[in-house]
Amino acid sequence: MPTLTPPQDCHSMQELRVQIDKLDRQLIEMLVMRAGYIDRASQLKPAEGLPARIPDRVEEVVQRVRASSDDLGMDPDLAERLWRILIDWSIAREERVLGAD
Repeated sequence: MPTLTPPQDCHSMQELRVQIDKLDRQLIEMLVMRAGYIDRASQLKPAEGLPARIPDRVEEVVQRVRASSDDLGMDPDLAERLWRILIDWSIAREERVLGAD
């Protein structure tokens, strides 16, 4: 991933926007990687008798994300909203392979 210039070292809006665009690209790349793990989960879950949606695991992930976001200075409520969307999308992706619960 390309190195980003720290925000305080950006001296114009153009320079700042270039860095935001780079960061957005990196975020998408990471989401694509995460989707690969979701696809692998849909291959592994049947052998372990697991459904696509495991409510306890969903809440574990959400709580971990809230704690991480709080530690890093991000609004935990925003992080939770974003991750719940991501988790729902991930479960729907798994259900295409595994079927609905």
